[in-house]
Parts: sequence; C-alpha cells; structure tokens
Amino acid sequence: MSITVDLPEPAELWRRWATLAAALSALGYADVWSVAKSGVHHDDGGGNWAHLAQLDGGRAVLYGYDHEYSATVDADPPVDLLAGAPSWLPWDELVAYASDDQLGYVLWHDDGKWHRVAYPDSLDDGLSSTAGPVLTERAARDELAEFVFEWGEHEPDTPAERADVDAAAARLLQSFGVEPLRELLGRLTGQEVDLRVGLAVATRAGLTGGSVRPIQAAGARPALRKIRKLSDTEHDRLVWAAMRHEPERTRPAPVGTGELGAIVTWLRARSPYADGRCSLLVYADESSLAAHRGDHPPLEKDDEGRFGTFRELSDLVRRLRAAEADDAYGRWLFLHLETTATGYTLERRYDSWPDWWTDNGISGPWRGNLRAEVESRAERWRPGWTHLLDPEVAYRPADEGV
Repeated sequence: MSITVDLPEPAELWRRWATLAAALSALGYADVWSVAKSGVHHDDGGGNWAHLAQLDGGRAVLYGYDHEYSATVDADPPVDLLAGAPSWLPWDELVAYASDDQLGYVLWHDDGKWHRVAYPDSLDDGLSSTAGPVLTERAARDELAEFVFEWGEHEPDTPAERADVDAAAARLLQSFGVEPLRELLGRLTGQEVDLRVGLAVATRAGLTGGSVRPIQAAGARPALRKIRKLSDTEHDRLVWAAMRHEPERTRPAPVGTGELGAIVTWLRARSPYADGRCSLLVYADESSLAAHRGDHPPLEKDDEGRFGTFRELSDLVRRLRAAEADDAYGRWLFLHLETTATGYTLERRYDSWPDWWTDNGISGPWRGNLRAEVESRAERWRPGWTHLLDPEVAYRPADEGV
C-alpha cells in the first residue's frame, strides 16, 4: 500500500538541487551536488546519497540512502520499499540498491502528488539527512551560505555579511545567471572560483535560457526480484534459535597447554573470596569477545578498572583459543571455566549455544563472524545451522506479475 507525502514539486526540488550543484562546482567540488543525464545527485562522500530524476508527463522519482539514519533498511519486520510501485520507475537501479541493503527511501511523483510505500513516520528513512538542503528554500539558502563561509572560508563572517550572502543566495535561487552567481561567490578571495564551470552545470540541468532538463527514460518492472523476508534481527534470532537446539559433536579433548594453565592461575589469583574459586563464561570468535558474570566473577583491581581486567582476560582467552584450535574441527565458541584452589572444571562449546550463556533475545554472535568460524572447519565438523548463515536466507523471490 502506498501513501501520499507532502514534498515540494519536482521542478522546485530540481531548481534548488541544480543551483547547489552549479555553485559548488564553481568552487571546484563537482562530485558532491551534481547533474547527469540520469538526473541530479548528491553524495556526501561518506556512503550517504540521494538522487532525483524527472520523466515525461510530470513524473519524477526521488530515492537515496543514509548508512546511519535509513532505519527502513533493517526495519523489523522488513519494509519492501518497492511494493506496488509503478512500472515506470528505474527498477534496475532500485532493485540493485535494495538487494545490497543500500536503499533507504523511494518516492515517486505522479498525478501531481508524491507517493511512497506506507511505513510509520517515526521510522527514519534518511530522506531529510541526504536531501534536506533541497526540501525547503530556507535550507537551500543555508546550504549556499555554507558553500561561502565553510567551503570557501570567507571572511569576514559577521551578521551583516551573513545577511548579504543570504540575500545573494535567495536571488540566485530565484533566477540562475552568471551575475547572481558572481554576486554570491565573487566575494571569495582565498578560493579559486570558475563561474564558467558553474554555468556549464546549470546549462546541463536546464536552468539557463534555451537549455533543457535531462529526462530519464521510463523503466520496466522485472518479472522477478529479490526482497527481504527476514529483517537482520529476525535472521539473527533464527540462527540463535538453531544454535540453542544444536547437539554438540563429540570431539577429542584438546591437548593440555601452557595457555590453559596460565588462565587457570590468573582466575585463582582473581578469586573474589581469595579461596581460589573463580568463574569464566565467555564467547569468542576471531573478531569479537564477550564475557558474562558467573557465580564467582574475577576480582577487579582498583587501579585498573573493569576494562583493564577485561583486556587482560581477553588476551588470555584468545591465546587459549588459538592454542586449542584444530584444522579439522575448528575452534570453540563458548567456554565455561570454574576454578577452585586445587582444581578446575571446563566446558567448551563448538556447535551449540549453552544453557549457561544468557540469551537476551536481542544480542548474540554476529552472523558474519560465525560464518567465518564454521566455514574454516572440515565439512563434517560444521553444525547443522551453517546454511542459515547464508545472507540469501533472509530473502525470497517476489513475482511481480509481469
């Protein structure tokens, strides 16, 4: 189901966008706000982007992604941003972005209105953080002012000069031309300005007399496409549930090592009751490590703090794990070690999630790390949940009825 969205007309968005592109290109930055045959584009260089294309018949499409704020990408349950979308959208590009979890929003303009797939307004899609400077005239003027004072390092930065720059920005947005562009950027003395480059960008965008805006050809909806059936969280829970039900395979006990002796000695010395009793409950893989408090957690010394204790313990755990690794059956993932003054008990888990490791339902081993661990083992030593780690498990084909 789609809903209507209150946004400026495509022509207004385009005018602001192209003006920003022309002004910043005149300062030598042509790849932040830009104009191409496929439309106008914004890329902040940090993985966040937005794109606007116009099509025949007053149609337009606005789409983008913010790697921090596009919560639609990993929404729980998943959001299909293309469900019921019109056939004329640039489906090849949109499907490719969506398949890589790089599509935060898609809006299309038809019959005089903007539309998008329905999802809660409280779910940030990244539109404001990627296309915010063109959504209002005020925001576009502020962006032009930033080009002058931040990008152009203009001095003096006074209230009076700010007001003059804002007025120049307003005139440039009202009617693009070389003289309004010169009025805005000609004041810069420490920054090279090439008005001809700015004019060329504006001409390419159809802002100057006699020029024509590029029109994107209509796309075609694919007969089949891949959509999410599981969110990242749901995929995690699927794997973790399988781990809790997985039987542990019987392996030869690792040969005793000095690393095991070192960690036993360390735990006894950290006994909270000074009687040798100490508990160690850890999860570890090649890239991450987590510890839970047992019945007798290691004593934390006043002069090192909790993180100092954890760093020391982490080093010991990683050394033990490496020493006990086997080329065929791999390395353990969970370890439970209890010491006393004269002995110790030890449990290793290679395949299953043990009862003594708390499951809070929202955090656990990262799938990518687990995949690297189990795929390094010989085939016969891989747990039954290995296939669930494949990213494709989270997707299903959707028949578009074409």
